[in-house]
Amino acid sequence: MGDVVENREWYLAAYCPEGVPTSEHLKFRTVSLSIASDSIPHNHLAVETLLLSVDPYLRGRLTGTLEGLFISQYQLNQVITVFGVVRVIRSKDSKYNEGDILLNRSAPVAEYSIVPSSDIARKIDATIGISLSDYLGSLGIPGFAAWVGIEVLGKPKVGSNVFISAASGAVGINAGQLAKIRGCRVIGSTGSDDKVKLIKEEFGYDDGFNYNSESDFDAALTKYFPDGIDVYLDNVGGKMLEAVLNHVNKYARIPLCGMISQYNKVWTEREGVRNLLNMVGKEVRMEGFMLESYWHRFGDFAKDMERYIQEGKVKSKNKINIGIESFLESLNSLFSSSNIGKVVVQVKA
Repeated sequence: MGDVVENREWYLAAYCPEGVPTSEHLKFRTVSLSIASDSIPHNHLAVETLLLSVDPYLRGRLTGTLEGLFISQYQLNQVITVFGVVRVIRSKDSKYNEGDILLNRSAPVAEYSIVPSSDIARKIDATIGISLSDYLGSLGIPGFAAWVGIEVLGKPKVGSNVFISAASGAVGINAGQLAKIRGCRVIGSTGSDDKVKLIKEEFGYDDGFNYNSESDFDAALTKYFPDGIDVYLDNVGGKMLEAVLNHVNKYARIPLCGMISQYNKVWTEREGVRNLLNMVGKEVRMEGFMLESYWHRFGDFAKDMERYIQEGKVKSKNKINIGIESFLESLNSLFSSSNIGKVVVQVKA
């Protein structure tokens, strides 16, 4: 490989306050990038991108406003960044060598990049039998979110009744399996009958329902939770969250992982929750969380999940789209009913 590479990348051309992003917002371009030794600062790495993680929270970085997730916005005309698996081409940090495969917490959505080594979450051992895509799924953002929601905040006991929305998504698949490991009864909601079948047959859910065919969420929750809900991991917000608050048990816990049903709306058009008073009488703890507040636990999470994967207690389902040019389509697929499991873009084999 020469000292200059032709590099394809995605950058933010315009903010998208509502709706799904289009090619007017995220644009694709080719630029030249020097990866010569004298172009790499101290404690930086020249890397090639292998895999890119596509996650719903990215939508919150494209609005141009600080509200809702209160997450830092991408800068106009700058390359966007995501979790990614990268391979070192050249190194100016003695901890990393050419050929090392790394998990980067802030990987540019580009074929090549020069990145600070401080962005590296961990080295990846490709010989232990875990697929690289799982480091962006069960061992990446979705798995970590599920682990924080269930293990750190939800803390269900053996026999607890646990409800998980968006159960066939990347977070939901992992959260359900973690709750089952803790000995819970786990019910999930999904967007189709096929997805209900999937979470039961492949991921150990005790039961589930299709929210698109249930006209009355209250009635559905009465049916599936005759003894009430102890822990609800909320991934959708809106009407489902409101319905859950009519079925919570005393001292229930509700970790708020995300609200995907509301991401593409400005706040004045989002659905409100009218029965928050139930939280007072039932002494419910509802808590939002952002992963950056739990990075100090990432090592504990990774140790747990690697063991569960190797023991066959946690399984994954990854949708791998080929080619960096598929990034925008991959992002928008998260907000359609067609999505199942973890979406990953494969840039290089």
